Amino acid sequence: MSFGRKGAIVFVLAISASTALAQFKDGNQSTVLPLPETSQGASVSQTVGVTDITINYHRPLVNNRKIFGTKIVPYGQVWRAGANQSTQIEFTDPVMVEGQPLDKGVYGLHMIPNQDSWTIIFSKNATAWGSFTYDQKEDALRVNVKPKKDEFHEALVYDIDQVQPDSAVVNLHWENVAVPFKVSIPNQQELVLSKMRDQLRTLNHWSWQAYDDAAHYLLDSNIHLDEALTFLDRSEQLEARFENGMTRAAVLKAMGRTEESAKAEAAALEKAQPLQLHIYARGLQQQHRNPEAFAIFKKNAEKHPDLWFVHTGLARVYSGEGKFEEAAKEMEIAIPGAPQQQQGAMQGLVQRLRAKEDINN
Repeated sequence: MSFGRKGAIVFVLAISASTALAQFKDGNQSTVLPLPETSQGASVSQTVGVTDITINYHRPLVNNRKIFGTKIVPYGQVWRAGANQSTQIEFTDPVMVEGQPLDKGVYGLHMIPNQDSWTIIFSKNATAWGSFTYDQKEDALRVNVKPKKDEFHEALVYDIDQVQPDSAVVNLHWENVAVPFKVSIPNQQELVLSKMRDQLRTLNHWSWQAYDDAAHYLLDSNIHLDEALTFLDRSEQLEARFENGMTRAAVLKAMGRTEESAKAEAAALEKAQPLQLHIYARGLQQQHRNPEAFAIFKKNAEKHPDLWFVHTGLARVYSGEGKFEEAAKEMEIAIPGAPQQQQGAMQGLVQRLRAKEDINN
């Protein structure tokens, strides 16, 4: 059989299109115009920590066919893991796939299916059409996984599930087969710290909140607390506030420097706005530290007697002292100034106080 140049091109396109489910009824497929595709494009993305995982792919249909182990997707041969151009998977940071390291970047995702084991391939070539020009020398990583029996899926689909703070599982579903592989983020806390350091060299360098956030992250993670204090030095240099002062107190406490922590907390409370004081005292109550909370409620009421919420604080003080009538009166004083959506709940507190019930319990 002989072909002219045009005939050869049509023949190649027909083979490609039929493998990817043809767009046109005669087996040809447009490579120029943005026409509807039989295997339609899709994408899925998941953030794990600060790392984004994104898959761009096309979704072939079962269409009343047997898929795996047939000429559609033969066992033992490299498959594009989708349709049309190569399926692409991107990691914005270095990851581990099934325990094996893989650098950040965009990869062509290919697979070699078998009945009991599948090979997942991450190719450095992410722009090829399907797997027709796949070259093993371009592999960045290969891992082997076990397929699973799955509920039927007419259209091929990827999902990213079992999301944890530092890992997730990518799944391919098609026909009645699922193929999972685990992606994890190594040394995530150090990765976050590295990114924070970079971010603090942008316009965030002049933001007290950014440095306070950075210190807070290190406090929550209980790592690099000395560097957290350095971040707080910069934050307070930009603007010394209640928020960064309280973060300093918490960091010092975590470091076992209790006297310094108490001094930092006292200094921060002097900078607090009335509502911040009230919210802080309510937080103390949640920690079952009522005596400390009551002292703050009283101090707040002395300094700011015209604010509605300080009267709710006094109501809690009186309630804790068993002075229910005085507590009810303070709560009634507060109600007209409170936001409308809170007034109903406050009326309920008045009723509890009239019944001599401690609203702090």
